[in-house]
Amino acid sequence: MKLSYRDNHFFSSSHDFWRGISKETVLAVPLAALPSRHLGADQIVTLAKLVIETALQPIVETSTGDCFGYESLMRGFDRLGFPSPLALLDRAHENDELLALEHMVATRALAAFAAVPGFSERTLFINFDTRLIGVDDDGVLQRLDEHLKRAGIPPSSLCFELSERHDNDGIQGFDRVLQRLRQHGFKLAIDDFGAGFSGLRLLSRAAVDYVKIDRHFIARIDSTPRHRHLVKHIVTMAHKLGARVIAEGVETEAEFHVCRDLGCDLLQGYFVAYPTVCLTDLRPKYPHLAQAGETRRRTASADSVLIRRQIEQLPTVRESDMLDTTFELFRTSPGQTFFPVLNANGEPRGVIHEVHLKELIYHPFGRDLLKNRVYQRRVANFATPAPIADINMPADEMLDIFAGANGSDCLILTENMRYAGILSASSLLRIISEKQLKSARDQNPLTGLPGNRAIRDHVHDAILDGDRDRFFCYCDFDNFKPFNDHYGFHRGDAAITLFSALLRRHFIGEEDFIGHVGGDDFFIGLAGVAREEVEPVLARLLGEFADGVRELYSEEDRSKGGMSGHDRAGETKIYPLMRCSIGVLGIEAGLVLTDVQAVTARVAELKSWAKASHRGLVFDSLLGDR
Repeated sequence: MKLSYRDNHFFSSSHDFWRGISKETVLAVPLAALPSRHLGADQIVTLAKLVIETALQPIVETSTGDCFGYESLMRGFDRLGFPSPLALLDRAHENDELLALEHMVATRALAAFAAVPGFSERTLFINFDTRLIGVDDDGVLQRLDEHLKRAGIPPSSLCFELSERHDNDGIQGFDRVLQRLRQHGFKLAIDDFGAGFSGLRLLSRAAVDYVKIDRHFIARIDSTPRHRHLVKHIVTMAHKLGARVIAEGVETEAEFHVCRDLGCDLLQGYFVAYPTVCLTDLRPKYPHLAQAGETRRRTASADSVLIRRQIEQLPTVRESDMLDTTFELFRTSPGQTFFPVLNANGEPRGVIHEVHLKELIYHPFGRDLLKNRVYQRRVANFATPAPIADINMPADEMLDIFAGANGSDCLILTENMRYAGILSASSLLRIISEKQLKSARDQNPLTGLPGNRAIRDHVHDAILDGDRDRFFCYCDFDNFKPFNDHYGFHRGDAAITLFSALLRRHFIGEEDFIGHVGGDDFFIGLAGVAREEVEPVLARLLGEFADGVRELYSEEDRSKGGMSGHDRAGETKIYPLMRCSIGVLGIEAGLVLTDVQAVTARVAELKSWAKASHRGLVFDSLLGDR
């Protein structure tokens, strides 16, 4: 029988003084009448049973907007005079009621979760106060198992969030309890990562499934360069350790875009949905995220084609399987030294490696031990973490993650957070090699400069990097077509190669990017320089091109200052000597954008203005936070 969200089974009172007080009475009492400092032993849980409710806040997949799970949040603590759930938990700990309170909150959270349609395909994230470790660990697990069975919830649908608020190093048996939780099939997450003092130590000593980045680093991440750097490093570090990243407290579309592009796998916050105690408000998908995410990274889309060709589909084992099934896999696949391990929801939990089973394989009584019920071990006891990447991640980032996971056998790929296959080291190298060949083919054969794909990628990366001033310059020749028609394509090619040579001469820094859009159109991308430095260089470029291209005309046309030709209507017209016009869009430091098409369209518009100007050089700026 499944628990009802409103089930009152857990509302039994344990203090005679409060037996006659109803929930309605407590809700009607002003807060000042229930000051928390006057609550004595055994009173907190009794009152909490009357007023505490469970709110669920959706946690969604960044790339699709699909609901992945919910975080269980406590509501009603203010009715007891506490400013926050943490304050209530701390007082319960002082009164030796923490275990009873956590038990009551957890059972109600499970009941609420079990009442959500399609809950078996979701994950419930629930707080785990590490101060409870050492307080009847076996009893806690046993009661938890009973509630899960009653609600029909598999352990793989439950994730315990470990807080950084307390120093876990001093807790005896801490590592053992976390290991038991994982082997039991539960998932683990580090909550509020970066807000406490033990997050990195916890990440280094425990195999966690999720890292939840604290709201402090997500707030205004679109205009705070330091936060973007930190979040990017956290994402890379977590992926190398086989954990997924959840951005907490995403409140604006701009924050969503940056978190998505920095590689956060999941997110939660007011931009997605508010926490709610009304379960009918919950949705399986949040379409506004999918719409906001339509401007996907083009490199990722291009790379995913190469990646899908190299995916290896290995047989998988479930972490709850007995080892006999794994032995059979190794026996029938003698050339395979490892297999991916998944949980009941199809999410990767690591790999099981042949070398870790050798003690049992070569032990004379190994098989007999496995048949012994006292000794029986499951796959979860032998699974080891492996680096994880989403199938739509750019190949370069995948290689970086794999290279940082020293000694890993493979990179596990996921799609929509579920197992999609693996990439070996050789597969990754083939992908990178093919990507480099594609990049070479994208280069313009006349100038050897990068083409449109590389230009789009540069603009995409640059508009997300708000650490510095950036400049996008669109260069276009004036009167090139009549010149090319009159003098022939050889002279036209000479003008194009002349300009590309000048670009290479003037823009040689590591941060300088030059590309060939096609024909007589070029692109320059600059970063970390001021307009006062950019403008004279571009003016000098235009002057040198005008002087150089003048020599491609006949002496007669040079003396006339132009040449005769025919316009589109076939009428004879005098065209001035060729020049180049440049439209420049500056984006100041502190401003992060996500719409590549809008930026390139604006630069092209500025180029048209430059062609109509006397000087042939027009600047415009988008301002950031100074």
